Amino acid sequence: MKRVAYFLAVMFCFTAFAPGAMAEPVKKDKEKTELSAEDEARLEEMKSRVEEIKSMDFSEMSKDERKEVRDELRGMKKEAKAMGQGIYLSVGAIIIILLILILVT
Repeated sequence: MKRVAYFLAVMFCFTAFAPGAMAEPVKKDKEKTELSAEDEARLEEMKSRVEEIKSMDFSEMSKDERKEVRDELRGMKKEAKAMGQGIYLSVGAIIIILLILILVT
């Protein structure tokens, strides 16, 4: 039992510190993905709507109106992230995937 515990402790240390040691230096210039003309037009619409919302006076709005504006902003944020077309994995998800791969083999 101790042998398995030591092995797991060593494996967790390797998985925790190895990615940082093998990582490439951070590039300041990120590659931008090309958007279609339709996506660019939608993005400009969203930017103009956000500027319009920023200029609003929220003190005169009712609670329901403020909630609608907040929900609209959240929806636009999700849509903008979807345009980036990136796949993001959390550290927890990566650890779970590695554990499953280890247990399966």
